[in-house]
Amino acid sequence: MEPETFLFEDDGAIPNSRLPLLVYRNAVPTDPAAIEHILAANRWPPAWRDGVHPFHHFHSNAHEVLAVAAGSARVLFGGPDGRVLNVSAGDVVVVPAGVGHCNQDQSPDLLIVGGYPDNAERPNMHRGRSADHRRVVADIAAVAVPNADPVSGVGGALSRLWSESGWDR
Repeated sequence: MEPETFLFEDDGAIPNSRLPLLVYRNAVPTDPAAIEHILAANRWPPAWRDGVHPFHHFHSNAHEVLAVAAGSARVLFGGPDGRVLNVSAGDVVVVPAGVGHCNQDQSPDLLIVGGYPDNAERPNMHRGRSADHRRVVADIAAVAVPNADPVSGVGGALSRLWSESGWDR
């Protein structure tokens, strides 16, 4: 399965990433337990069930997967000048460390299963303070490559697409 890819520039507050955000359409069933099983089997242990925060934020020490189990949302990726993407049940979004995301609107039944690669630290959260920018950019550069693609496992599109983006860790 080939994901859609999106790149976002550093805006001085939200650093974003040289790695593309990946969006897999209709990639998983809409049963949360089945999604959790897929993520765990592909070395992205599920960590939570909820929605997306309605404020700009990013993680500087971990990549994140957002698997939509129910409903739909409009999520702004890449910071205030980024791009709004519509996601719906069955879609999976892989958010590289540093890429901003913010819920713009959602259906009442939105449910996302979120997780982080099995080689990730406990994720932190930043809101794009310019005073932190230099430090978080260095933190993002140190984040390890995931061991597998959350949808396809070892050898999935993530490894190929991120290595083509100059991933050297």
